[in-house]
Amino acid sequence: TDKGTFIINGTERVVVSQLVRSPGVYFDKTPDKTSDKDIVSARVIPSRGAWLEFEIDKRDQVGVRIDRKRKQSVTVFLKALGLTSEDILAEFSGFDSIEETLSKDTILTKEDALRDIYRKLRPGEQVAAEAARALLDNFYFNSKRYDLAKVGRYKINQKLGLDKPLSDSVLTVDDIVATIKYLVRLHRGDATFDGVRAGNAAEIRLDTDDIDNFGNRRIRAVGELIQNQVRTGLSRMERVVRERMTTQDIEAITPQTLINVRPVVAAIKEFFGTSQLSQFMDQNNPLAGLTHKRRLSALARV
Repeated sequence: TDKGTFIINGTERVVVSQLVRSPGVYFDKTPDKTSDKDIVSARVIPSRGAWLEFEIDKRDQVGVRIDRKRKQSVTVFLKALGLTSEDILAEFSGFDSIEETLSKDTILTKEDALRDIYRKLRPGEQVAAEAARALLDNFYFNSKRYDLAKVGRYKINQKLGLDKPLSDSVLTVDDIVATIKYLVRLHRGDATFDGVRAGNAAEIRLDTDDIDNFGNRRIRAVGELIQNQVRTGLSRMERVVRERMTTQDIEAITPQTLINVRPVVAAIKEFFGTSQLSQFMDQNNPLAGLTHKRRLSALARV
């Protein structure tokens, strides 16, 4: 309605905005329980897709977790992205933790690195280099599966001193290298480094992030929440269409026989009917209705 409410099955409902962690890159330092060293970690959090986490442990080894799975060596990950051992040494010269990690790394080629990552992500499956490459691409470099959103891209540019266009919604190798550099500098105890801000060279301060700070959170309003549901519905519809295309006779196919909009309608109805964010409007008095629309929720999973 023009008052910002929705009439669903004859009742007036309000969709409460959701307070979520803003996409971007976050650095953290936690004291290790068994030694007097700090464990430094970095997390690249997208708006949609798999997390990428880096960590320097008490043995000064740099590890990476892909999609919150088993930890593996960061140099293997960099080789899988196409860097050679020489490139890594040139890029990270002077950083003991990376050199230490590389000295323990026995993998030489990009194909072997891809296979090693695939083996750890999908244990027990047969490994083809092509399948391993596709898996990594789908995780971080495919815009259908991964989206930083403009907020995430802006935050990554600001934090790491990069100058990438805001339309770059997937990760790049430069982002990953810059994140690792920031992490090892933080571990080494540096205070600043040279980067770029708003197209100009700038000195960028190294510090950790407070995940609970409201500067690191953003609001998902009703438009974005419904957009996510429509995306879910369309991906289900795509699956149905692909299945029907394989089973039906090519001569007899028509758009009407292939496309079924029910999954999209069902996803939207499910959101309005069962989501924790879709609530009966508080109509005790006009002010109660107004404050209900302004409410924020940090809880619901969408």
